[in-house]
Amino acid sequence: MNAPATLPVKYAEIAAASERLAGHAARTPVLTSRAVDARTGARVFFKCENFQRMGAFKFRGAFNAMVQLPQEARSRGVLAYSSGNHAQAVALAGRELGIRATIVMPQEAPRVKLEATRGYGAEVVLYDERTTSREDLAQRIASERGLTLIPPFDHPHIVAGQGTAAKELFEEAGALDYLFVPCGGGGLISGCAVAAAELSPGCKVIGVEPEAGDDATRSFKSKTLHTCHNPETIADGARTHSLGKITFPLVLAYVHDMITVSDRELLAGMRYLWERMKIVVEPTGALGAAGLFERGLPVAGGRVGVLISGGNVDLQAICRLL
Repeated sequence: MNAPATLPVKYAEIAAASERLAGHAARTPVLTSRAVDARTGARVFFKCENFQRMGAFKFRGAFNAMVQLPQEARSRGVLAYSSGNHAQAVALAGRELGIRATIVMPQEAPRVKLEATRGYGAEVVLYDERTTSREDLAQRIASERGLTLIPPFDHPHIVAGQGTAAKELFEEAGALDYLFVPCGGGGLISGCAVAAAELSPGCKVIGVEPEAGDDATRSFKSKTLHTCHNPETIADGARTHSLGKITFPLVLAYVHDMITVSDRELLAGMRYLWERMKIVVEPTGALGAAGLFERGLPVAGGRVGVLISGGNVDLQAICRLL
């Protein structure tokens, strides 16, 4: 796939991020399953970012962005807005780097993610999603306090950090025919697709998002940016309003297709991973697997990668749903 030279993230930035993350981020395992291989007819490799520090891939991007801040910005502190995983990532990266972190989170954020964010030492500012724009609130607080905003996905350093997950997958599993990646704001899939283009040029990168929040799929199909305000889905990590100014052109340039799955299909995929692979995966983290299981793409006989993006499950809420 020939991408324009003007795109904001290239593989060199992912390789540099990998060096920065060495000794800080976990090199998460790549797992296989005979049951999954029999179900799909393919050889499937799961990159398990549910075993990443703070339980999700988000630590990669947050640390890569924050470690490059000048000392003056570090001394003032940073601010992020997130429903949970980016919040925890910025909080943990801040603790690691000695940077004070303030996090804007919705009142309905999963309890496990809220408690973990506070546990890493961050100040949490709660807001009502029905009446307040998190972006506007974050910008106001950042301006008042002189904090540097660390966005959840729409920043070249964030994208480059997230792409290191796919870099590690290709280094361990080798070339792949397909790579299924969860998609919210596009930071993970953008970085992974850039890595795939470099390390496994024949690999088709497939983005998977919840059916109720299909803005990225509509944007990809129409080549025009679409939005979706506070979609109602159990995949709380994919309740983003739209792809970003950085991630949208990267998705158009490097991603081969976008698909959606329903919450019912997502729960079934998550439960299958729990029961057959014995790993804890959160709903958003199971998007890639659900896309592989449910959409009937012609993967039989091929080598397939699946990004499991996180494992921070609110057990009480999930048990009720299951």
